[in-house]
Amino acid sequence: MEPWPSRSVALLLCAAGALLLLPAGDPGSWGRALPPLLLLLAGGAALLRLCARPLALRRAPERVGYLPEPGCSRHQAARRARRSRRAGELPPVYPNGWYRLLDSHGLPRGGVRSLAALGEQVAVFRALDGQVYVVDAYCPHLGANLAAGGRVMGNCIECPFHGWQFRGEDGKCTTIPYAEKVPDFAKIKTWPSCEINGIILVWYHCDGVDPEWAVPEQEEITSKEWVYRGHTEHFVNAHIQEIPENAADFAHLTFLHEPVFMSGVDLRYTHSKLWESVKHCWKAEWQPEPEPNKHCSQLVVKHSLTVFGKHFSLMDFTVRARQVGPGLVYLTFEHAFLGRGIILQSVTPVEPLLQQVIHRIYYQRNMPAVIPKFILKVECVQFERDIMIWNNKQYLSKPLLVKEDSAIQRHRRWFAQFYSENSTRFTFQKGGLDW
Repeated sequence: MEPWPSRSVALLLCAAGALLLLPAGDPGSWGRALPPLLLLLAGGAALLRLCARPLALRRAPERVGYLPEPGCSRHQAARRARRSRRAGELPPVYPNGWYRLLDSHGLPRGGVRSLAALGEQVAVFRALDGQVYVVDAYCPHLGANLAAGGRVMGNCIECPFHGWQFRGEDGKCTTIPYAEKVPDFAKIKTWPSCEINGIILVWYHCDGVDPEWAVPEQEEITSKEWVYRGHTEHFVNAHIQEIPENAADFAHLTFLHEPVFMSGVDLRYTHSKLWESVKHCWKAEWQPEPEPNKHCSQLVVKHSLTVFGKHFSLMDFTVRARQVGPGLVYLTFEHAFLGRGIILQSVTPVEPLLQQVIHRIYYQRNMPAVIPKFILKVECVQFERDIMIWNNKQYLSKPLLVKEDSAIQRHRRWFAQFYSENSTRFTFQKGGLDW
């Protein structure tokens, strides 16, 4: 059953309005009714898009999180800020864990994608039986990119340069068209991967260790009880640890996220007097999970809204955020009137200080689609406030904390489990990173 208003209802409303606009018994005057008729149809189409299509909001790396500079374009201002920033003494830049590569629907059977992640270039392909494989993008023969013209042949990927075929399961070369024999050592690196909750993920470990834990399945997504309602995409110019560390930084919730979402994302103006009568109120508690889920932690956030100091109870809700490893967060919420749903957050390091962050929202099927899209949009505003902090801050390995900040140190001790002793450290060179 489609959520209200359904496509059929919207089309019926447009048709009924069109009939009302046509003058009865006077075909010659129909031309005068054509302009308002077209406006009605255009409005109906816009309503249909608003109510039925998922929200898709993508921000370019320089679009969010940097202050504008006179005489500079957005890109120039962002580039200057990155080059002048001192990054600090960084932890290893690629923690061990599962990371999102792309959405399942973006890789059909026989499809191949070239993706940059974790400082590597990988080729992701779906075999003809539906299984997904992740391999190094470059052919070990003469370095051709397997995803730039390569074809899927059964459960193998074929190099577009000389036709060598590599098996997705173990990377073994199975065919060299012009060779009498395939050498045993002819193979390509494969990456452990999985497909769950509508996304394709890859496992990274600096020591090459096999996956140590599995990505949990969200039953409501698998059963289609909750349906996809949209996503946002952002790029954050910071170390990956900065993003999940927000979960233990309770003090920033009151200061950074107290101004109502309508006051925007530019931190120079969010505390303006225009919207000071409306405030978000937050109470949070963070705890790591015990064995066997030590790679997980729980954040419970209770939200309320005040208008002119009066509690507006209709906006009371609780969000339970479960961090799963360094790159995945499950934000589930339930409201008496607005229903139930989840936002899946994924953080994937593209480069040492460039994180791709995707938020995907799934919501109960019988609720109007405008509700989850509004929730996602509000969440986007709050997240972009954080981006302005992350894009310009320095990582401090020994921050100056007070006793009320104790959860931050606890979170750092918990997050340290995703670093190995052999993890390579990254030194931020003068001049910074660019994209």
